[in-house]
Amino acid sequence: MNFLYKIYQLFIALPLAFVATVLTALVTIVGSLLGSAHFWGYYPGKIWSQFICNVLLLPVKVEGRENIDHKQSYVFVANHQGPMDIFLIYGYLGRNFKWMMKKSLRKMPLVGYACEKARHIFVDKSGPKKIKQTIENARNTLRHGTSLVVFPEGSRTFTGHMGRFKKGAFQLADEIGLPVVPLTIDGSFDVLTRMAGFNFVHRHKMRLIIHKPIFPIGQGEENVKHAMEQSYDTIMAGLPEKYQGYVENKDQ
Repeated sequence: MNFLYKIYQLFIALPLAFVATVLTALVTIVGSLLGSAHFWGYYPGKIWSQFICNVLLLPVKVEGRENIDHKQSYVFVANHQGPMDIFLIYGYLGRNFKWMMKKSLRKMPLVGYACEKARHIFVDKSGPKKIKQTIENARNTLRHGTSLVVFPEGSRTFTGHMGRFKKGAFQLADEIGLPVVPLTIDGSFDVLTRMAGFNFVHRHKMRLIIHKPIFPIGQGEENVKHAMEQSYDTIMAGLPEKYQGYVENKDQ
């Protein structure tokens, strides 16, 4: 059965995924240029992500949608298990949002340009001025009522375990007074582990847990620390036992 699934991936799923990716990027670019980046930067990506999960025959379970208010903006923070995290959140979170992503992703052919036109936020750490500009872009996005999704680890796991969190996302939430919503991603690492070169997808259930918002307890360093620690502990608690506990990530 595993052999047949690999054949299916090579000759059916991957070609379909490639065509869907190109079409989604083109629709996002044209739509964002001619219309609203708020609409075209989200809905084509949502449909694309659901299509990718379906064409790969991956079961998806979402828990906790009742925990979020659709009239409220949030900073969503999630553990980063692998590339499939993108499809899981984009396709199944059920909220319009902008990604906060590494600057290197802008270099991806077509997709990077589509992300730029959709007004997702690229993190540029090349100098103090660029870092300040990145933070200001994120602030403007949140102030205009749009939510933000961030991977506070900043890098995918090598083991399925969580690394450490960085403060940036929590500082943004603190400055604007927004609640932070922890997201636990489970199963993405089992679907596609991190390794060099090409790797086949393994059919495994993916689970997205939307936890209750963590509301500000004030403003300043104490609030940042509270939100970061509560988010980390909450996300960790949602992982299966085999991935519990901190493991150092050499990419951080």
